[in-house]
Amino acid sequence: MNNLKEKVLVAARFLMQKTCKLPRIGVITGTGLGYSSKFLEISHQFEYTDIPHFPVSTVESHVGRLILGNLGDKEVIAFQGRFHLYEGYVPSEVIFPIRVMQELGVRILILNNASGGLNPAFSPGDIMIITDHINLTGENPLIGKNEESWGNRFPDMSRAYDKKLAFLTEKIATSEAFSIQKGIYAGLKGPSLETPAEIRFLQFIGAEAVGFSTVQEVIAAVHAGIRVLGLSTITNVHNPETPLPATVEEIIAVAETAAPQLKQLIKTVIEQIDDKELS
Repeated sequence: MNNLKEKVLVAARFLMQKTCKLPRIGVITGTGLGYSSKFLEISHQFEYTDIPHFPVSTVESHVGRLILGNLGDKEVIAFQGRFHLYEGYVPSEVIFPIRVMQELGVRILILNNASGGLNPAFSPGDIMIITDHINLTGENPLIGKNEESWGNRFPDMSRAYDKKLAFLTEKIATSEAFSIQKGIYAGLKGPSLETPAEIRFLQFIGAEAVGFSTVQEVIAAVHAGIRVLGLSTITNVHNPETPLPATVEEIIAVAETAAPQLKQLIKTVIEQIDDKELS
């Protein structure tokens, strides 16, 4: 057993000892969305610092709290805040929550993030269903010796984002008249924001949103056999011909404004997931 798995098992056992009902749905929230799990009926909550071997969020608006709760008859684990490569974490630390969820038996993962729009048809506040991603971080959480009990050495990534979950989400968003988009997410390491030349490059290769998270977690989730729904809140839209400065404060403000709509969307998606898909 490798050192990472030993740490994951310790953290998972700690959580198992605190609850009699194990979660089948996981939620990871991003920038400006730290409180978007309030729709849950909370049974337990822990600061990340209280959980053995757990990393700690250092980014503004990432609360750093794990919640165990339920929505109706569905047990959910929610992470208020995530970890990024630009904080100095290595991929195995970034995806630590994914491995903990895997050991707890999570079947479906919903991730959300704040991202910059690359498609000129997008508007700040739009929610984009991630259909695919481009990993430009130069990192991969599966590098090194494969833990066979966690998954296949070479996981297929052709369907990393679950089409059935994406279809359900789009149908719900349309019925609620939410401003919904679909597109490809480019993951960079950060933390510096993109130059106009980089924006042109990202647009040229087909990316429609860009951010500094998500791809490491999705790779690990696919490796673990967990179905993934990815949602990006578009906080600003890049135009490389007339670039405008962007600040973290402005990005967080837009994400927080869109959070109630996102919260409602995630809540309804969870409610409408068929129980058979969680067994």
